[in-house]
Amino acid sequence: MTNPFWICGDFMRQTKTRYQLFLSEPLSRRLEALADRQKIPKSALLEQALTVWLDRMGASALEDRFGRRIELVSVALARLERNNAVLLETLALFIRYELSLYPPLADDDKAGRAAGRMRFEKFVALVAKQLTSGKRTLEDAFDKGNAP
Repeated sequence: MTNPFWICGDFMRQTKTRYQLFLSEPLSRRLEALADRQKIPKSALLEQALTVWLDRMGASALEDRFGRRIELVSVALARLERNNAVLLETLALFIRYELSLYPPLADDDKAGRAAGRMRFEKFVALVAKQLTSGKRTLEDAFDKGNAP
């Protein structure tokens, strides 16, 4: 069985720096057992383990796994925030314009209030229909060239 961490002879050919370190007895036994099983020098095993650990510490594992996705979500969220601001401003201007056109209803104008209630119910039904169908009024208007 070929060990992926040590290719015959490569370990000894590289220039090495000597380190002296101390390991606990249990860790030392585990290291020796693994080196015996893999049939590689303990130095090669420690070097590979340290390389893997340093690589993980050098680059955040979460950043590596999710960085691009987080960036895409951030861009989409910024676009949604911008679109929401445009929609809210448009609605506010429309409401201000509409309120400036029509005088308020008198308290005793039952016919006017009934007509307003009926128009509002039709409006809510139309919004519900458009949302459930997936159609968007502005997209249809711009796609057909009917934009003002």
